[in-house]
This record gives sequence, structure tokens and C-alpha cells, in this order.
Amino acid sequence: MIDLHTHSTKSDGKDTPTELVANAKANGISVLAITDHDTTAGWEEALMAARSHKIGLVPGIEVSTRQLISSDRRISVHMLAYLPDPNNQALFTELEKTRTSRISRAKKMVELLAEDYPITWELVQAELEPGATIGRPAIADAMVSAGIVPTRSDAFTSILHNRSKYYVSDHSLDTLEAISLIRKAGGVSVIAHPLIDFPAGASIQDLPTQYFEELISAGLDGIEVYHRSVPDPAKKWLEDLALKHNLIVTGSSDYHGLTGKDNRLGENQTSPEMLERIIDQASGFEAFL
Repeated sequence: MIDLHTHSTKSDGKDTPTELVANAKANGISVLAITDHDTTAGWEEALMAARSHKIGLVPGIEVSTRQLISSDRRISVHMLAYLPDPNNQALFTELEKTRTSRISRAKKMVELLAEDYPITWELVQAELEPGATIGRPAIADAMVSAGIVPTRSDAFTSILHNRSKYYVSDHSLDTLEAISLIRKAGGVSVIAHPLIDFPAGASIQDLPTQYFEELISAGLDGIEVYHRSVPDPAKKWLEDLALKHNLIVTGSSDYHGLTGKDNRLGENQTSPEMLERIIDQASGFEAFL
């Protein structure tokens, strides 16, 4: 089994990189990608564990981006970057800006939450390894520890969703610029879990063809079609789009640990042929296979 989207404690996962690799091996995964948010901090540890456990590893990053889709609306887009050069200055300068912005954003959200709930910045920091990329999951974990909600998922559905009065947006790299920077760093760009907000009962004609074609024109290499959050009607449409433009198609778990999200290792998979395309197209870093 090939699972190309997982997270460790270097961002918002609950397993250390070593634990992540060990758990993947125990669950029958033959090739794993570690794709923490906006950081490569877990690569070295994960590679050491992969060698020890004799499992393939594809180092990657889940890059936070935002794209302008109308004159007054920008949407969050997560871009999986596989095998970029970790020493590429242009890409990693932008990722550092994003991580810094995430700290300011998280502090502001905690300030807003503290007006109504018993939560502090110190409680949030206690949920993270030093230097880990911070995001709403750390705030959710602090809310669980404080007894405000029973689980991380409950925090997101009830309080931390993006329409909440506590929600604060952050700096993110422009989506089209991110695709370009990933390519220049020798990486392969795959859009993560697209169309997760596609409304039930909506017509396929409502899907944003022009939006995806703009990404493809900018150099998008692939689409993560098989993900639990991508609605079934959208999957067929995305498959056809990928076939039309000869894009890489992936399937992944987006695993965050047993207590992180409900997603489980290997619940969606990538074919060996698609993994081979990623390896062939990448020139920034070598996978361990």
C-alpha cells in the first residue's frame, strides 16, 4: 500500500516521525509520504526510521496557500509538494513567512477564545513540540485538555470552524506562486483534498473548471482525488479532468494519529504507476525506496 499524505508532531499530527513510520509499517504500508504543514523538520527522523523499518519514504510538505477566485474572495488551498530541494531558498523563505504568520494568528484566536473559554497561550504551547508548525489543531487539543470539548474533531465542528467568530485568517503563499516555487525547487505539486466543500446535490456543471485549468496552466502536476473529504460526485469529475490533462492522481489517508483525526493509514492509496511518475518528475530530493 502507498499512502502519500500523513502528518507528524512536527506540525499537527500526534505521532512523532519515528512513530508515524513504525505505525505505517505495522499497518501494511509499503511506501509512506510525510507531509507536515509548511516544514521539512520531520524528514531526517522519518528517513532514519524508514531505513530501520525497511519501508519506503517520500519526503514532502503540505504547503498552505490562498487563491483569489473573485474580486473579493480568496480561498484556502493546500498544495502537497513532493521531494522539493530542502535547501531551496525561495520556497523556504515563503514557508518561514507562513509559519511566523501562523503563530500570530493562533495567538489572536486564543485571545478571542479566552473571552468565553478557560484557555491560554501556555495551554496551546504545551500541546506542541518546540518548533512545530502551529495551527488550529493545537488550539483544539488545548481545548480538549481544558475540558471544553471531548475531542479535536468536536472542537472544529462546534467552535473552530472557519465561520466561527473566533476564526482568524493568516498569511499564506499565493497558490499559483506556490506551484511555480515547488517546481523551481525540483518538487512535484499535487493539490490536496480538492472540492471538499462541494455541496450535496449540486450539479457537476457547478464545478469550477476554469479554476482548475488556471492551476494546471500554472504547472500543477497532480490531484489528490481519493481522500475521505472529497465528495463522490466530485471524484469522477476530477478523474476525468486528470485524464484530460495527463495529471498524476493520488489517494491518501491524511493521517494525523489515532487521536488526531478519524483518518486511518492506508484508507486511500496511490497506485505504483502514479508514485513512479512523481519519482520521475522530481529533481529536488531523492525518495527512499
